Order: sequence, then C-alpha cells, then structure tokens
Amino acid sequence: MDFLAYISKIRSFLSYKVFTSLIYFILALLLFGILYHNMKPETYDMELFSVADKTIRSPKTIEDELKTKEERENAAEAVDNAYVFKKEMAQNRVSLIASIFDFVKETNLESIRLPGKNEKEQGKGEKVEEKKGDAASALENRLKLLKTKLTANVTEDVTNSISDQILISLLQADALQLQNLKDIVVHQVEAAMNEKIREDMTEVAKMAIADKIKATGLPKDLADAASELGQYAIVANELYDESLTEERRKQAMEDVEPIKILQGQIIVQEGHLIDRETYRQLEMLGLLKSNPTLKPLVGLGIFIVLVIGTLYIYLSRLTLPEEKKQSHLLLLSLIFILSLIIMKIIGLMEKANLNEIAYIFPAALAPMLVKIMINERFALIMTIILAACGSIVFHDGITSTIDVEIAVYILFSGLAGVLFLSGRNERSHILTAGLFVSGINILLIFFLSLIGSGQFTATEYFYYGLYSVVSGLLSAIFTIGLLPFFEAGFGILSTMRLIELSNPNHPLLKKLLTETPGTYHHSVMVANLAESACEAIGANGLLARVGCYYHDVGKTKRPPFFIENQINIQNPHDRLPPETSKDIIIAHTADGAAELRRHKLPKEIVDIAEQHHGTSLLKYFYFKAKKANEGISEHDYRYPGPKPQTKENAVISLADSVEAAVRSMANPTPEEIRSLVHAIAQDKLLDGQFNECDLTLKEIELVKETFCETLNGIFHSRIEYPDFKQQKVIRDGTTN
Repeated sequence: MDFLAYISKIRSFLSYKVFTSLIYFILALLLFGILYHNMKPETYDMELFSVADKTIRSPKTIEDELKTKEERENAAEAVDNAYVFKKEMAQNRVSLIASIFDFVKETNLESIRLPGKNEKEQGKGEKVEEKKGDAASALENRLKLLKTKLTANVTEDVTNSISDQILISLLQADALQLQNLKDIVVHQVEAAMNEKIREDMTEVAKMAIADKIKATGLPKDLADAASELGQYAIVANELYDESLTEERRKQAMEDVEPIKILQGQIIVQEGHLIDRETYRQLEMLGLLKSNPTLKPLVGLGIFIVLVIGTLYIYLSRLTLPEEKKQSHLLLLSLIFILSLIIMKIIGLMEKANLNEIAYIFPAALAPMLVKIMINERFALIMTIILAACGSIVFHDGITSTIDVEIAVYILFSGLAGVLFLSGRNERSHILTAGLFVSGINILLIFFLSLIGSGQFTATEYFYYGLYSVVSGLLSAIFTIGLLPFFEAGFGILSTMRLIELSNPNHPLLKKLLTETPGTYHHSVMVANLAESACEAIGANGLLARVGCYYHDVGKTKRPPFFIENQINIQNPHDRLPPETSKDIIIAHTADGAAELRRHKLPKEIVDIAEQHHGTSLLKYFYFKAKKANEGISEHDYRYPGPKPQTKENAVISLADSVEAAVRSMANPTPEEIRSLVHAIAQDKLLDGQFNECDLTLKEIELVKETFCETLNGIFHSRIEYPDFKQQKVIRDGTTN
C-alpha cells in the first residue's frame, strides 16, 4: 500500500498550508479525544441532605477560601487592643500640679503689697494689715487674679475642673502649709502616673491617690484640696493605638495558614448525610453534576497547544521540501497516535485492578521508530511528549494530578531506546537494543521504588521487573513488526532498508551480475569510490553505495552495447550510425529508472539512476557525428537529466565518470590518476552539472582527494612474478 499516493491526491486539491493545518487540527482533536477522559473531572449526582451512596475523595488540593476567611477573621478578633504607655505624661502632670501651687504662691505675694508703695518698699516684704471689712473682698480679688493667671499660662482649663473652694483653700494656706501640700501632691501624682493607667482604670487610680493623700494627716480642708488636685492630675497614660492594633490584627490574619482540602481527602463517606458544609465543598471542587468545573479541560487545551506548537516550530525550521515536511508530520502523527492508543489500552487494564501495569508500556517503541525513519532529534522530542502524555494517562486521580514516576520511567526508557539504537544499522540489532532498554527499565523500577516511601513485597518487585523486561522486548518486537509497513507506506529509505537492498541476492543485482558482469563490477567499483567520498563530506555513504549498485541497471536491457560487457565480441557501435548509438546509450538511464520503479525500489535509488549522468554530453558519438555533419546540435547528444539534485547524486555522477576513465588507462600512476580526476571534476563543474545541488567547491576538493586515495589503493604497483618457463628452469637448476 502506497500511503503517499493517497496523500498526493489530497495535496492536489489543497495547498501546502491548508493541508498542513488540517493535519495539525486532526492531530489536536485526536489528542484531545484520547486524553479527555483522563482529564475530565468525575462528577456526582448529589442532593443536599441526601445520603452518599459512595465515598468521595477530593481529586485535587484546593484552598477553601470561605473557611480561610472565617479563620482569619476569628484570628483578628482574638487580637487585644494595642495600648502605648506614655512615660512623658507623668512629668507633664507633675509639672501642671507644681505650676498651680506656684501660681497660688505668686498670687499671695502680689496681694500683700500696699497700694501706692514703690517697688523698693514693696520689695522689703512689709506686711500690711487688711481691714476686716475688706477681707472677703480681698480674697475674692486674689481668687480672680489666680484664675486669670491659670487661664493665661496653663494649657488646660484648670479653673473649670478645680472648684473655687479648693483654690480658696490654697490661697488661705500659709507658705509653709502650701509648700508641704505641694510636696505631698507632687510626690503622690508622680508615683501614681509612673504606673500604667488605662482609660477604664482612671477612677480606681483617682480613688487610690485620694486615699493616700488623706492618710498623710493634713487638715481636712487642705486634705480635701490636695485630694482633688491629685485626682485632677491623674489621667490615662496607657492609650489605645488604633494603627498598632490594626497592624497586629493584619499580622494575625497573615499568620493563619490557608485552609485547604487536600488531594485524596475524604469529603463524604458512604452512608453519611450530605450536610450544607459537605455540599459546599463538593460544589467548590466541581464534583457536582449541576456545577462541574472546566479548569482541567482548559489545562488540557493548553497542553495540546504546547505539543502542537513544539512540532510546528521544529518542523518549520527544517530546510526540507514542503512535501518532505508533510510526510514527516504525517509519520510522526501516526506513530504518536498509535503510542497513545497503546498507552490508553494499558491504562484501562490498570483500572481493572492490575496495579502498576503501566510499566509494561513499550516506551521505546515510538522513539526507535522515529529514530530509524526520520532522525534522532525527532525521536528525542517524541520521547519527551510521550512522557508528558503518560503522566496524564496513568495518573490515578487521587494521589496526584499527574504521575511523575511514570513520566520519568517513559522518558528514560525512550532515551535508552534512542541511544542504544545509535549506530546499529541492521534489524537484528533492534532486538539487542530492546534488551538493553529492558535492563534500563529494571534500574528505573528500583530507582523509583527506593526513593519512594512505599514498601513493596518480593512478589511486587518480581512483577515490576517482569513488566519492565516485557516493555523493552515489546518495544523491539513492535518496532521490527511495524517498520516495514511505515517504510512501504511512506516510501522511506531507512538504514535498515538500505542494508536489505545491498544484499547481492536481490533479483535486480542477480540479474545485473549474470547478464552484465562487467557493469556489475563497474557498479561495485563506483560504489567504493562514492561511499568513501560521501562519508568524507558528511553525506549518506550507505545511500551512495546502494545507489551505485543499481545506477546502471538499465544496461541489462542491451548489455552488448556497453563497453564493459563487450568481452571477446566486436563493438556493435562500429556498425551503427552515431545517432542510433547515442539513443541506445542515453536510454539506459530512463530504462534503469523504469526497471527500478517496476520493482518498487525507493525514490532515492530511482533518482540516482536518472541523475547520475545529469545533462552531460556524449562526447565520443557527438564528435563522431560532427565529422559527418558540422551542423549537428550538441543538445541532441546530451542526457535528458535532470542534473544531480543531492550531494550523493553528484558524488556518484563524478565517481561513475572517474572509474570508467581510470579503468581505461593502462597501469596509471598516482600523478596520472590525480590529473585525470581533476580534469573530470573540472569538466563537470564548468559544464554546470553541479548547479542544482548543494555541493560546495571545498567539498569537491575533498571528494577529489578521497577518489585519488581510493584509486591509488586499487591501482597500486605489484610485484612482477616470473612466468611459467622461468619457474621451470629455476626448478630444473638451469639458467638462460
């Protein structure tokens, strides 16, 4: 089945971009469909105050925002109001009380000065007796004077807080009593204010200072005055700080850890009533059919975008023809979907109580297929993507959102398949690579089990080891089994396919050997030259060798008309006109391509048969014809082409001409070989035969050097042995 034939029909209707976009779209849909069930959250048909018919666990870890908010509010409410102790207030109140006594003393001094006396006389402190009739008036004047002083010089409105009777008692006290009273009140106020007093404790503090002052033994009127002054001086010195309180409450709220519903936590047990709190949690987790959550599906969509984006970016950067890119994309998509289907089947088996059977998944299958048919980089990308998909397919939905352990297992198993397959070009080595993958899988099993906290029995270890071995073997077996189908369907010329085509028992090679032995020998010699040269410039040496084996298969149609097959027969071209000879020689490229297509050989081999002469000129027959007709067209004596399109084809074209030319020389020397190789390469270069391939001048020089080294090894000088007669004379003991 030629899968590409159907794809070509589709391409004929759609442009490259449309068809490529369609492939990506279909791949995205298939990927979504396969992974949807694993990402879709399970929902339940539950009613409030109904009895749960099964135990329901949380499928994920989620913060319970409502509970968290309540806990934080409770924590804030539990924080006491913050108070700040103002030490400076004690000194302020003491200073206020001292000032009152000072103003009383100052008022008394001013009131005893005689009217009309100068300051000098008044300064002598003369005592003037007041008239009895004027005593009340004088006391009232002193009281007014004292109030005026207090109002003008004290920040607080003392006169409204302290009664006139108290002030009068202070004014009537003599200097000694006043000083004693001042000392008592100041001392008691200072002692009381040095203690922390809150607003609600001020009355207690005032009563305490009043009791202490009265206990000093002062006269009643003075004791009452001192007590009232002391109580007035007592104020709250530990004040409520609103900003500090808010800060502490905010800190208390921040210290509360978020209340979370943990993954795997039981929300409701079977047979229990679904109360409001349980129903709220089920609703919050999106476990109710009436209110499902779409977050996992959105996450799956993002994952698919990442996968498709990775493939798109990598493919878009490849310098390949558009059809080749599409073929790679189709091949990758088929292998990817096939691996996911296998993964899905194993995932269903795991749900049938076959624990940890996920380890049997052939993780190295897709990487090895991609490595063989495309390249190693694509294989590594495929390994990473499959590991991510495996973590989704095989997770159990309770212990984790994704299964990291199986992701690590698939990743390293796939990498092992890519690495151990490197440099192995035969199908038999795929099985060997599978065995190595099995060994790596066993090591991975032990690694994952030893770093985990679980305890496994010997039986479990046995089954895990068996699964890992089967995984590696299945990877190899499936790779060997599927490889021919992909190669045939996509026309892929893999290394394995080239090895098979190089088998001498292939019908075309057997035909070439039996019917055109000279051409067969020529093809083998050209293969030796082309392979070494291609490997020297980094091209595909194996493709060049196999292509050389088949490049002249068209000569089997008319073997005698080619000089390498003319053994003990006359050259038929001597009896033919140059036009006929030209047609016979030129036809071998088209005949060979047709024969190769009939045997369904890969396109790369057919291209070599068609392009190995390019549009070069048949010089011998051209000049022969030109002798008879000067007006002959050079174009009529050129091969139809096309010119070599790849480095391998260009090298084969040059090797074909060089081998034929050197073989026609008798005992060529290294200098003659070098000169001939240079001349042929220069002629093809000037003739434009390398214009359509990416062979550089530097690479051409390297090819020429490789040709010379190989040809010098083939045509090296040999020892000249004596002939039969000379040997007989020597044996008889005689000499000439």
